[in-house]
Amino acid sequence: RLDVASSFLQPSPGRVVPPRVLWVDEASFPMIVHTSIATTSDAASWEQALVDAVDFLTAGQVVALPSETVYGLAADALDRKAVARIFEAKGRPSTNPLIVHVADEGMLETCAASWCSIAALLAKHFWPGPLTLVMPKKPIIPDEVTAGLNSVALRWPSHPLMQAVIQRFQGPLAAPSANLSNRLSPTSAEQVGAQLQGKIPLIVDGGSCSVGIESTVVDLTGSIPTILRPGVIHRGVLSALVPSIQMASGVMDPDEGLAQRSPGQHRQHYAPEASLRVCRWEDEPSLLGRMEHEGLDPAKTCVFCHERFPSSPPFMRVSVIPNDPEAYARALYAELFQCDQLRPQSILVEDPPSKEAWDGVRDRLQRAASGW
Repeated sequence: RLDVASSFLQPSPGRVVPPRVLWVDEASFPMIVHTSIATTSDAASWEQALVDAVDFLTAGQVVALPSETVYGLAADALDRKAVARIFEAKGRPSTNPLIVHVADEGMLETCAASWCSIAALLAKHFWPGPLTLVMPKKPIIPDEVTAGLNSVALRWPSHPLMQAVIQRFQGPLAAPSANLSNRLSPTSAEQVGAQLQGKIPLIVDGGSCSVGIESTVVDLTGSIPTILRPGVIHRGVLSALVPSIQMASGVMDPDEGLAQRSPGQHRQHYAPEASLRVCRWEDEPSLLGRMEHEGLDPAKTCVFCHERFPSSPPFMRVSVIPNDPEAYARALYAELFQCDQLRPQSILVEDPPSKEAWDGVRDRLQRAASGW
């Protein structure tokens, strides 16, 4: 393996800042006027995107990068000022920690103070991939990354472009979803730009995300392995390897102002601009009757369904989502984004199945609907 841990002992100012990115005025951040879009459609544009991304990261700036889960807003995880720029751009509360992304074992050794047998087992089966492990942190990880806690959330992403950027940068990257705080997570460069245009210097377009929702988060700092945030790697799969694993109970109230062990714990999260409600209906007449009772206009309502399909008229939009948890997750945010562009009064979502494989989807929908 490549052990590059020693390179992280050098302070961030020691890194070389390419002259062509010195135009960034720290005093004016986050009021950046121009946001560049880097394409990756061929070998030449791929290489240029890597160069541009690493240049900005080395200069202490933030860059939107694709991953297999959702697009992330990346910055040098060991640079306090760079990490602060993530929070500024997103409007993210400081109590909400960031996931640190790595691309080799040396980076793990830099970040994690210990590495237990369960972590090794889960990493062997699911890394690179959409699984985040919360471990005790080393002092080199700034408190800004971890909300002041003594633990750090770590992930080894599988997206080839994200991996390439981390490897070229030669350091771990803090990278929450590239959206405004509590809003829809983006699964395309277009969706990133709709929220962060003018707030960040660069978006790297790597196409649509293959997973579509954020990673599963497992806390390994306590005596019992605990799933803090469900995802496509669900409890049924994890318990086959770790029988003692459990689901966390309850959700955070954002007004409590307490540091969270993991991202994605706030009661309201991953939400569209329109009000979203999760409900059941037997047929179209029962759905229309419920809407009339709640004072909702069908012509101003988008409907998400996977089993019971109403006709398009009289609704503003009807989205038929695959009745498969992984395919549903892949389509979820993109469809919600399309609905939001229509400026509906409300979005009604057919209640997903209660099976474990749907835990990630159900979690995102419940948090998206909690504000209404």
